[in-house]
Parts: sequence; C-alpha cells; structure tokens
Amino acid sequence: MLKLGFIGSGNMGSAILRGVIAAEYLKAEDMAVCDLSTRKLEELSDELPGLTCTESDVELAEMCDMIILAVKPQYLSETIDHIHDELNGKAVISIAAGWTVQQLADKLEGSGATYLRVMPNTPAMVGEGMTALCDDTTFSQEDFEFAKGIFDAVGRTVVLPEKLFDGVIAISGSSPAYVYMMIEAMADAGVKEGLPRPCAYEMAAQTLLGSALMVLQSGMHPAALKDAVCSPAGTTIEAVEELERKGFRAAIMDAMKVCAQKSRDMSK
Repeated sequence: MLKLGFIGSGNMGSAILRGVIAAEYLKAEDMAVCDLSTRKLEELSDELPGLTCTESDVELAEMCDMIILAVKPQYLSETIDHIHDELNGKAVISIAAGWTVQQLADKLEGSGATYLRVMPNTPAMVGEGMTALCDDTTFSQEDFEFAKGIFDAVGRTVVLPEKLFDGVIAISGSSPAYVYMMIEAMADAGVKEGLPRPCAYEMAAQTLLGSALMVLQSGMHPAALKDAVCSPAGTTIEAVEELERKGFRAAIMDAMKVCAQKSRDMSK
C-alpha cells in the first residue's frame, strides 16, 4: 500500500508532489499520481523514478492510504463519485477552492473515508508555499500531523477554522497573482528608466522576496519597516505619498474583498 496519491497533476498537484520529494518527506516510491494526460504522466515518470503513474483514479484510490484531490473545483464532484466505492478507510484531502467541509462531507457520505480541507498556493512550486489546514476535520491526529507535514515540506502552514477560509483565499491563495502584477509594473518602470528588462525583473522580484523575509524574520511591524526606508525629504517618501494619493492600499484591500466574496459565492 502506497502512503500518498494525487488525483490530478496540474500546477498545484505536481508542485506538492515535487516538493514532498525534494524535502525528503516521502520518496517517489511511496507515492502515486493519476492524470488523464499521458504526456504529463510520462514526464513525471521520467523525472521521478519510482513514482507510480496511472490514468485510472479508481486504481489510485485502491492503492493509496491518503489521497489528495488536486483536480479543478468543477471536476471534484465527478471525481469523488467515480472513486467513492474505493475510499473506505482512506484519508482524503481536498485542495479545491469553494468546496466547504460540509459539501465534502455530503459528497463522501457512506464512503467510509475521513476528510480534510486544505488551501495551498502556487509558491509551493519553489518550496515557499503558504497553506491553511482546516481544523474541522475527521482525520485522526496521526493522519492530520502527516498531512501537515506534507504541506510543511513545501512552505509554511497554519491551522484555521473554516469561517476564515474565504480570507485565506484572498490573502494567500489568489494573492500571488497580485504580487506578479506588482513585479511586472516595477520592472516596466525600471525599463522606462533605462534598465535592461531581465535586470529589472530580477531586481523587482528579489526586492519583494527580501522585503517579505524582513517581515517574517525581523518580527517588526510592516509599518515600522516602511518607516525605516523613508528618509526625511528623501526619494522613498515621495513615492509613498504618490501611492497613497493613488489609493494603493485601498486598491489592494478592495481586490481582496471581491476575491473573498467570490469564494463565498462559489461555496453556495
């Protein structure tokens, strides 16, 4: 019996799979992956010798103790229906946005499976993901700790009540897109000032990375870190004033508000 299986090998599923192996949390031989794309399976098989690959989700469900459902939300219901009879005694993890614990429980009713809702993000691809695990779960303590270890292997984790998950999706699940937009805008401004584009992208990305690490490692309030960069009558305070004038913080907050609302709407 294999320890962990993935149904779906898209960006998120393959990121977690690769991250778990890279962190040496599990070996490829301990895992299986299912996908309808033969090409994806061949690529993963070549890259990760020992990994079990199959096009049959039923076969994967039969052979694995814990199963991560890494399909798009609109395909989750169909997937669970297809493997329902193979889930007795299995631990099932859903990473689908918009699928509540109650919806998961209803869909798995009668299967004999335990379940856990999790919300990761795409920086898991480089081992710097941010994952929220729902505290409303039927997992045993042992299975929960094992599952937490999977996501610890690809970044940081928090355990939160489900009522906060719409906010989780806004602040970490979807926010990489906002950050990429900021990097692109910063790089465009650098190019306008004459910097070569590859240099501008590197400088913008590294600056965001370093600034984020300052917040995580210094323990200082972000406002205090901002103040430390703003010298009196200097260049930075001019830029900060312009951002305030253009509603920079309000725009970010408004974007996250509509993101969270969309998450709530998807759960209905």
